[in-house]
Amino acid sequence: MSQTSQSKPRVIKDFEKLDQGIQEQIKLEYPEGFEDNLIHFTNKEGKRVSALPFETEEKYYLVRMTIEEAQQIIEDDDDYDEDGNLKDDIKIEYAEKHNDDDMDDEDDSDPYSDSEDDEDDED
Repeated sequence: MSQTSQSKPRVIKDFEKLDQGIQEQIKLEYPEGFEDNLIHFTNKEGKRVSALPFETEEKYYLVRMTIEEAQQIIEDDDDYDEDGNLKDDIKIEYAEKHNDDDMDDEDDSDPYSDSEDDEDDED
């Protein structure tokens, strides 16, 4: 786990109990479904559980779910198509709604580059 994640409050919660906005951001983070991204850990009662990791500016979430629950959530959600992928129009809507800076990371491969110089040369 990264150093920044360790300094943030950790929240362990069920997907259904999360705020709608957090659910939408999770869908943006995992547009192809949740099951392949689950992690496993032992909780404080010594029980092995699985969860979907998700990090915001303020918190580090572990969203409790089994593989079966992850599949069912996607299957029941109208935001996903029959192949289990987030629909393009929903992806655009949520990205605009949440103005997700993480969605732009692909374009910013070097966070230490002189971006001010690059902006002057845009076509």
